Parts: sequence; structure tokens; C-alpha cells
Amino acid sequence: MGQEVLQGTLDLMVLKVLESMGPIHGYGIARRLEQISENLLQMNQGTLYPALLRLQQRGWISSKWGASDNNRRAKFYSLTKSGRKQLMAEEKNWGRTAALMQRLLAETN
Repeated sequence: MGQEVLQGTLDLMVLKVLESMGPIHGYGIARRLEQISENLLQMNQGTLYPALLRLQQRGWISSKWGASDNNRRAKFYSLTKSGRKQLMAEEKNWGRTAALMQRLLAETN
């Protein structure tokens, strides 16, 4: 990745992509994150796939095999009910953290 992303932040971004796009394969998730970030984030397999495995082990996403657009075999990831709850909690936490940082930065200028 071009920018270092904290593990929890990447998890949140992946959950959000799955919420907005529905079932999608890893390559599609990576391309979407690059597109949203206007290519500030360069996703690679060594970064994304451990995150997908971690999210799956926590029960926040599920996967199943299917065919991609070019008819290749690909694993498609989906948000689980537990993953939706986690996403809502993470969005709240992120909002609080962002507000705190904004206050802190404004205070020191």
C-alpha cells in the first residue's frame, strides 16, 4: 500500500465496501478501495488477503466460491449479520476519534 493503514482501519474499510457493494471478490474490493482513495491506497494481496482472513475468522464476513466477470474461479466475500453490527460500532468509534482529533488539532493551532 502506498499509505500505511492501521489494521483496524483497513478492516473498517473492507466492511464498508462489502456493505455498499454486496458480495464481491478480493480483487474487486482492492480496486474499489483504490478508486475511493483516488489511488492514495495501493492494495496488494499481502495486505488485503490477511485482512479478509482475519474478518472471516471473527465471523464478520463469509465467503463462497463463484465465477468472476472473466469467468475465472474467485472467492466472493459478504458481510454477515455480526459484521453489520461490528461496522455500526466501528463507524461510531471512528466518528468519536475523528471529532477528538479535530478538536485536538484545532486546540494546538
